[in-house]
Amino acid sequence: MDEIAHLRKSYERAELSETAAHVDPLEQFRKWFEEARKSEVPEPNAMTLATVGNDLRPSTRIVLIKGLDARGIVWYSNYHSRKGQELAGNPWAALQLHWVELERVVRIEGRVRRVNEAESDEYFASRPLDSRLGAWASPQSQPIAGRAWLMAEAARYGAKFLLNPPRPPHWGGYRLEPDCWEFWQGRKSRLHDRLRYRRENNAWVRERLAP
Repeated sequence: MDEIAHLRKSYERAELSETAAHVDPLEQFRKWFEEARKSEVPEPNAMTLATVGNDLRPSTRIVLIKGLDARGIVWYSNYHSRKGQELAGNPWAALQLHWVELERVVRIEGRVRRVNEAESDEYFASRPLDSRLGAWASPQSQPIAGRAWLMAEAARYGAKFLLNPPRPPHWGGYRLEPDCWEFWQGRKSRLHDRLRYRRENNAWVRERLAP
């Protein structure tokens, strides 16, 4: 395993300057997100969500961005899952997107709230049938007897709801309302570009961080 210590890559694809970066972090994110999408980065909307429970133990998992506007960043999940329980006790969370091919990272921090039921209903109705049934079948984050049990539950709900499963009451959207953004662009010699935007007096303050 000694070779792990010698794994290195020189980051030389791009730069991030104050003159080129947008003054609004949301617009800067939109720009980078579109570049990731057009570059055919695998799942450009995949992001790590970090939460902290009442026991002060942090946990992370991958979720997918399903909405983005001036109010914040939206994803959907089971409210009874570990992340749902942790957000119920501590609504502060952090997101991170890593576009490896572009040598870019975006970090976002803020308060999380549930989206309204109408938004959750609309998104749920747009999901494939198997995904809608899966939301009913899976007691997310809970121990189960095995995969056969899970498939049997999916079949049971399929027989119950046929082609029109409603949104489960325990499933819906979350929105993180950012108060801090950081954009990281890999640079040569580990002298990376890091621009942070933090909310201060209802305005965004942009500053460069040391790599």
